[in-house]
Amino acid sequence: MAAAAARSLTPEAAAYFAATAVFPPAHDNEAAWAEWRFAPRMARDVAAVTTAVELLGAPMPTPILLAPCAFAGHAHHDGEHAVARAAAAAGTTFVVSSASSVAPDDVARSTRGPCWLQLYVPRDERELAPRLARAEAAGFGAVVVTLDAPVASIRLHGYVPDRAYVDPLLRARPHASPLNPSVTWSTVERIADLTSLPVLVKGVLRADDARAAVEHGARGVIVSNHGSRQLDGVVPTAVVLEAVAAAVAPTPVLVDGGIRSGRDVLRALCLGAHAVLIGRPYLWALAIAGEPGVGELLARLALELENALALTGCREPGEADRTLVIHRPS
Repeated sequence: MAAAAARSLTPEAAAYFAATAVFPPAHDNEAAWAEWRFAPRMARDVAAVTTAVELLGAPMPTPILLAPCAFAGHAHHDGEHAVARAAAAAGTTFVVSSASSVAPDDVARSTRGPCWLQLYVPRDERELAPRLARAEAAGFGAVVVTLDAPVASIRLHGYVPDRAYVDPLLRARPHASPLNPSVTWSTVERIADLTSLPVLVKGVLRADDARAAVEHGARGVIVSNHGSRQLDGVVPTAVVLEAVAAAVAPTPVLVDGGIRSGRDVLRALCLGAHAVLIGRPYLWALAIAGEPGVGELLARLALELENALALTGCREPGEADRTLVIHRPS
């Protein structure tokens, strides 16, 4: 799908969406999920299977959300609005990037579907209170604080790495970077105190960090390595998910990074995730076919998950557990 999407993108947009911090490009996230092999249960009544879950008190038709991805307008002229419409039609939560092509608040106001706001903590933390107040007024259902980008990374663009004289803090955004290198757990606690919305932290790859997040007011944790875009050699999310989920249970734990099918969604559920987020695939679908493309992707993932649940003897996501997967490195 990535290759088909690239034919609909400008070379610059294709390079930006594909960019990683890895040279040469790696697919560690995707490969790590494939190392978890299924051990299905037999002789279970799976005549009726549901993919529905509840997350932060809200019902969802599937445990699949759309991750925050910057500048979706470079994939399609309707950008985030097309993504929001497709998500609403599927009943899926769209996590709107604070670096979206249009104002995030406008996206939330334009859709009947659930949206969460992804937040990079601004350098001037006096901006936090008004930003969070606007998020509540716009109808966002949660705030996702990204922690894994205290500074911008040195990235690979296509097959060309950043040159030594390129300032990574000024790359990939139309204005100077809003990244704040001084964010601490006290910042997360302050954000939680400033809003009535549930706060999740994104970018966690360690059990001790997950516990710290919860201790400082986070209502959920997102295991993420930023799509391998930040740090070369970072651990794949499928490798650490189980330990992170166990450390903070029963706090909701979500995961992203390399999830490409409903079978990968099931693998994540077996390892302790309550839900997953999909990133690049919906940008590819958006580039290929706009809103209908994103809708088709979500429908396919839901069908694949339902099928995988039935074939492993599960009638619902809550029946997926660790006994259903065995780690077999390739």
